[in-house]
Amino acid sequence: MSENVTKPAKKSRESHAAKRLTVGEKIATIPPKGSDMAFLHTTLCQVGLPRSKVAGRVYERQSGTDSLRIEAGSLFIGGKWVEQPLPYGPMPRLALAFISTYAKRHKTRHVPIGESAYEFLRMIGLFSGGKRYGMLQTQIHALAACHMMIGRSEGGASKTFKTDIAEEFAVWVGDEVQRGIWPGQFTLDQRYFDALMENGVPLDQRALMGLSGSALALDVYCWMAHRLHRIEGRPLLLRWASLREQFGQDYQGKEADKDFKKKFLPALEKVLEVYPQATVKRAPGTGGGLMFFPSAPPIPKA
Repeated sequence: MSENVTKPAKKSRESHAAKRLTVGEKIATIPPKGSDMAFLHTTLCQVGLPRSKVAGRVYERQSGTDSLRIEAGSLFIGGKWVEQPLPYGPMPRLALAFISTYAKRHKTRHVPIGESAYEFLRMIGLFSGGKRYGMLQTQIHALAACHMMIGRSEGGASKTFKTDIAEEFAVWVGDEVQRGIWPGQFTLDQRYFDALMENGVPLDQRALMGLSGSALALDVYCWMAHRLHRIEGRPLLLRWASLREQFGQDYQGKEADKDFKKKFLPALEKVLEVYPQATVKRAPGTGGGLMFFPSAPPIPKA
């Protein structure tokens, strides 16, 4: 029985590793073109969505002076309100990056997302498959329904910014199987769109595709792309406790830092394969941690 469980997982890991290797070679040798540029909301580069399924209906994360609170919402489907889960994992990250990129590039809140789940999977660079259709529909519905609040400390004052991701989202219901039919369009909330247009973080779309198998690696990449080129002078030293606070608040207990470190270092290695400009070194001394050096952004400044 164990063979049936482990073989697909091993095959999937090998597939992601091969894809990442190919992507890394292209990024290292071929400068990004305009079509390679992707964008994401600044706050979501600092504090990401949930990486695994959340039992409750509220999710909170904090990074420095910024805090993110996401509340699960509901959609009106088939004549009634249906509660949606919180979005989680790599899929909503890739979907939101695609939606945000299209919106910023074309200066519109109305983003076409294909005529079917199959087509949208291809648009965001994921392989198609039976289980992926249902997962994509679940995650898109979760993104459209959730409510987002951003807390920020500025000079002694604490500010709260309320925003949703979607302003309008149509869920069509089929007569025969009563299963949602793909909506075709995703309309961004005006406040989310305005923040994206003003401060969207440029990313390399090829790197996102190379990291599509790991939500943690995607979060680390987006944070490094946003943060490393803004470091001035001395490198940024982050001990393991600080890194866990940034990326692994779900790790608790006596061995929290140690357990987080086991997950974080492999994710970091994946990121460095597709972000060759980044310079990261182990911190010297007994305290542990990592040193992040000033590095060129994935997309050169114009």
